Amino acid sequence: MVLKAPLSRRAFTIGAGAAGLGAAAGFGFAPAIVRAQSKTTLKLGHLGNEDNVWHKAAVKFSEEVAQRTNGAVEVRVFPNEQLGKETDLIKGIQLGTVDFTITGESLQNWAPTAALLAVPYAIRDLGHLDEVVNGAVGQKIAQNIEEKTQLRTLAYFARGARHVTSNRPIRTPEDMADLKMRVPNVPLFVKFWDALGAKPTPMAFSEVFTALQNHTIEAQENPLALIKSASFFEVQKYLNQTEHVISWIYLVGGAKRLGRLSADKQQAISEAAKAAQAHERQLFLADEKQLEADLKAKGMEFVAVDKEAFARKGRDAIAAALDPAIKPLYEEIIAG
Repeated sequence: MVLKAPLSRRAFTIGAGAAGLGAAAGFGFAPAIVRAQSKTTLKLGHLGNEDNVWHKAAVKFSEEVAQRTNGAVEVRVFPNEQLGKETDLIKGIQLGTVDFTITGESLQNWAPTAALLAVPYAIRDLGHLDEVVNGAVGQKIAQNIEEKTQLRTLAYFARGARHVTSNRPIRTPEDMADLKMRVPNVPLFVKFWDALGAKPTPMAFSEVFTALQNHTIEAQENPLALIKSASFFEVQKYLNQTEHVISWIYLVGGAKRLGRLSADKQQAISEAAKAAQAHERQLFLADEKQLEADLKAKGMEFVAVDKEAFARKGRDAIAAALDPAIKPLYEEIIAG
């Protein structure tokens, strides 16, 4: 979830005269250059605001596409849900009214394997994430998404790890006993935290601050960005570094729409997406570091957690909650 700035009426576009190949130099491939011709205009809609790293990556993608096609393809970027909410954008790509978006586990409404994008303690760290997405499991997930949704995965972005905030330090699963905590209305999350001994309570995000303030709940879990933007530091003392969900999200495009483009344009778009992926990773790492510093400056105390103990205690509940059809892929992930 990303908190949005007031709705912007402007799309972000890159001029057709963009030129130069410097951005491609570090990626080890020969850039695809397309001779100028009648312009193809494509639309990329997403839910983030202009300050979000996903938006900055989307703008980078637009720049790279213009550069690599010599202006023959223009990608217009629409942040702040201007073209619709996440599910609307997915449907829009399928209908041909939108061309690209940034989406993740919401795709499980069509493709069951997309549920694996956000499973507690499936991914250990960013290195493991890269191995999974770029390996055999990631290929199977991407293939299932394209087969079921007609959306082609072009790049992936790491998401901020989720942590538990509370007013008592939490270091082991035993510290979770009877802890009243808010969780998203996701059955897998509810079952996981119940297995850890907590008392998970599904609740709308907009209600969480007041519930913490009134002690209706004692804890909640979210990435650093949301912990800061929602001002949870005003009502929670400890940020317990559980990192219980390390997940990713995809930049996707319509397979049919892309398939109608020439081979050199498709190659240019693919290379542009990879360049945007590398750019986003740099922004993401810097952003996470800054968020930690900001939260500490606000008075939050960061607590080291026995993550292996959390993972062991919750693993049976996770396996039981997963769709049997995707459980073998989950087992491949945790074995890697």
